[in-house]
Parts: sequence; structure tokens; C-alpha cells
Amino acid sequence: MTEALERALVPPVSDADPFAHDVLLDPEPLHQALREAGPVVYLSRYDVRALARYEQVHAALVNWQHFESGSGVGLANFRYEETWRPPSLLLEADPPLHDAPRRVLREILAPPALRRLRESWHALAEELVDQVLDGGREFDGFTALAEAFPLRAFPDAVGLGPDGRENLLPYGNMAFNSFGPRNYLVAADADRVAGLSAWVNAQCAREALGEDGFGARIWAAADRGELTYEQAPLVVRSLLTAGVDTTVHGLAACLYALATHPAEWQRLRDRPESVRVAFDEAVRWQSPVQTFFRTATADITMAGTVVPEGTKILMFLGAANRDPARWRDPDRFDLTRDPSGHVGFGMGIHQCVGQHVARLEAEALLTALARRVEHLELAGPPQRHPNNTLRSWTSLPLRVRPA
Repeated sequence: MTEALERALVPPVSDADPFAHDVLLDPEPLHQALREAGPVVYLSRYDVRALARYEQVHAALVNWQHFESGSGVGLANFRYEETWRPPSLLLEADPPLHDAPRRVLREILAPPALRRLRESWHALAEELVDQVLDGGREFDGFTALAEAFPLRAFPDAVGLGPDGRENLLPYGNMAFNSFGPRNYLVAADADRVAGLSAWVNAQCAREALGEDGFGARIWAAADRGELTYEQAPLVVRSLLTAGVDTTVHGLAACLYALATHPAEWQRLRDRPESVRVAFDEAVRWQSPVQTFFRTATADITMAGTVVPEGTKILMFLGAANRDPARWRDPDRFDLTRDPSGHVGFGMGIHQCVGQHVARLEAEALLTALARRVEHLELAGPPQRHPNNTLRSWTSLPLRVRPA
């Protein structure tokens, strides 16, 4: 092997910690540094290969044969390490194990089912916005809107009862933290793992679910033999884990984007049909899901660099979504942009099966808000919540001028 070729096969090395507190709160500087360093970067702190450019992230996401999810989508390698809960049949499985659960959920969450929800969700959003605005011109957009609407609309659709829904976000926070290293964020959740897990598992039982919701339809699929009875509660759990936090923080990202870009807020009000573009552009711009891991199933050459078999790769979805090689003026929130192709919902066979549910929730809430609010702005500094995987919020103070 020539010296030049040997150098080409060795990626640049970084000792940066993508899970450090300051990086979780402000990841863009590290994202830029990793993109500039190369298509594949070795993160020495965790012995993983990092992908921060759009081309390589997209390639890894769609290549499940060479970059598997079955060994875990977090830093832990399920080939060698015990899991704190049964792996997700959607996020942490590959074909053929992945096929039946995804096929069932894709049918349950298909457009006809969402059309049946559209009218009730729009009415619920109108009711919520009226209630919030009746309380005054300043409020916390995170708790009053971005959190409140999905915590009512989505569990209703799944068929959950009214009690205990306050556990959903802490459980999701814990689950997404677990994809990172066993750092202070994981330690902070340690005393709640058993209780939160027990509550969520109880909600996945057939008898705990309403007769007409998504959960009941998952169990009906087991009756038809499309799933096993052991798989059914795990699929319900996957729906609850992935369907709440990501939507909540996606809506918060959208409210933040529109509050800090008054021209785009006016554009949305002038063209209400652009509401779904606004949500996808916010997901691209802020990327509620920042990172996911995959594991190489063989020695794979990527951009001239060998990723050894069994190696974890860390895909920076947020960095890919701001890659200037893929996006014009990527740091700008822009409703004239076509954001399709962003990797905020993943890509390929593991692409978020519930993304259209999230878009419908965003459509309902933002349409109601645009109808009632002429001007939207920040009323104070937003507060971020560190999470090993999510770009999360705890507070988004807003000030509005009603229309």
C-alpha cells in the first residue's frame, strides 16, 4: 500500500465530545468543524466514526444492509451489551424482523386514517389557541402550545386514557438520553427508569387502550396474524416513544423559527397552504433529532475511508441538514426553500413512519395560530434542555399581537 493511499484510508481524528453540555445546547460550531474536517471523522473519545456531511449521512441512512440498526441506534452495541428494555422493533431492528411491524404501522398511519383525524385535530387546535390567547399576550409557547397540543391529540389517537400522560415526555427524554454515553444525563434519570418503564409498558397492554385508536388497531393486526402477540405491545411502545417528544420539539422549533423571522411569519399568514413547508423547514433548520448511530456489518469503504466491521458510526442529522454542499444559505430559515430531502425524519426503510402524523399536528396548530395572531415574537430568552439525542426545549417565551 502506498503512503498516499494509506493516508487516504485513515480519517482525521477529533477529540471533541458531541455529548458535552455546551455542545448539546449549541451544536452548530462542532457540526461545522466536523463537516470541514472530512467526510468521515474518527471521534477518539468514543471510538466511533462520525458523519456530518449530507452525502455520507444520507448514504448511511439508506444502506441498512451495511449500516445496521439491529445493533442499536445508540452508542451501546447490542452485540455485546445488555439493553435496559427490549429493543424497538422499528428503530432497533432490520429486515426481516423490522418488516411486519413497519408494514402494520404504515397501514394504520396511512392517509385515510389521518384524514379522519384532521377535522377533530383542527378543532382541538382552535380551542387550545383560543384558550391560550384569552389568557394574555405573553405566554410560554413551549408548554402552552408545542407541548400541550401533542400531549392531548396524539395519546387520544393512540387510545390512551387521560391519567398519567405527564409521564410521556419524561419517558421519551430518558429513552433518547439512553442513545448517548452513560453521562450525567443518563445518571439523572436512573431513579426513574423502573417507574416510567412500568407505566409505559402498562399503557401498551390491550386492556389499557381505547377501542378505536392506533393501539387497538395494532392489537387487531396481531389477531389477524400480521404480528405476534409478543410484538404488539412493543409496537405500541415504539409509537409512544417516537411519536411525542419529536413532535413536541419539532413544533417548538417551528414556533421559535417563526417568532425570530417576522417576514416568514407574515409569509405563512399570507399563504396558509405553506404551513407544512414551514414545519419541514423548521425540522431541517433545528433538527429535533440531532444524532443516531448505526453499526458497520462489514469493512465498508466510505469516501475513501475504511469503516471496520462492528464499528459504530455516529450520523449527525443536524449537521447534514445544514450542509452548504446540499442547501443554499443553510443557516437561514426560509419558507421559499424546498426542504424535502432533509434527514430530520431519517431516510430509507427506517424513516420515521409517523412523520405525516407530526405534519398534521403542525398543520392544525399553526393554522389556528396564524388565523388569530398578526405578530409573533420572543418575549425573552428561550431555554434549552440538554438531551443526548434531541435538541430540546424547556421554555419558549412568546409575545403576540392578535389579528
